[in-house]
Amino acid sequence: MANMNETQIKQLERPMLRFLVELLSSKLALLGTVLFFSIVILAILAPWISPQNPYDLGSLNLLDSRLPPNSESMDGVRYWLGTDGQGRDMTSAIFYGLRTSILVGVVASVVALVVGTTLGLIAGYFRGWVDGLIMRVVDLQLSVPSILIAIVLLAVLGRGVGNIILALVAVQWVYFARTVRSSCLVEREKEYVQAGRLMGYSTWRILFRHILPNSIAPVTVVMTVEFAHAIALEATLSFLGVGLPVTEPSLGFLISAGFNYLLNGEYWISIFPGIALLLTVFSLNLIADQLRDITDPRLK
Repeated sequence: MANMNETQIKQLERPMLRFLVELLSSKLALLGTVLFFSIVILAILAPWISPQNPYDLGSLNLLDSRLPPNSESMDGVRYWLGTDGQGRDMTSAIFYGLRTSILVGVVASVVALVVGTTLGLIAGYFRGWVDGLIMRVVDLQLSVPSILIAIVLLAVLGRGVGNIILALVAVQWVYFARTVRSSCLVEREKEYVQAGRLMGYSTWRILFRHILPNSIAPVTVVMTVEFAHAIALEATLSFLGVGLPVTEPSLGFLISAGFNYLLNGEYWISIFPGIALLLTVFSLNLIADQLRDITDPRLK
């Protein structure tokens, strides 16, 4: 037993394991983690667990249009969450919609992370006119609502998965740049950076192998928040009709498609996709709260 405890202690001394233990020590963070990964698994397995391919026109039947939850079609198929105006099974549509929303959120957040982190490091390390130029662009963009910037870009680029990812990256990179730049301003004055300069290390090695790892803690919080923001913003743009085309499954489009039926009492077409979107964003926010508590020593 003593040997086992020593082994466990040694394992907890590893940074990644210690980080995971701290993350899951909160019941709310554990709830958010379990909920989010459950949603991700449902989205990944959508083609295999969905009763219907909701975007295969050959599988749709207009006679099954707007059936309430727990209804049975003329072919004997059970629709647990009902159908929409085109006869699509809402359960299947939500699973496929989650796939698209999560994929768009992941890609947009990762690209924004790379762009914003690189520019933030450059601004914080070199200072001078480079810092001034980058931060003035950041300040200017932050003074305008994100959704307006995205709408203008999509009006120019057009609808589509690639275009909406570009619009989200253009909106989100500033948050990463500002966060990394603040950390870099502190790290660049520390002794290990000065030692690296004296040893002749290249600027890029100092930035990406020394300063960046020590600035990554606050970036993890921003990454989680912006991931949730990207999913919500994509749904908003699709709801407004400027995001993804009707041929691409999206939670925002599903909510928009059922909006006109709410006054008729056919709530399920909008409500159930809205609940799926809410749970996804909610789970990510729970994780982000715990990450903030871990990375900010003032909250300990």
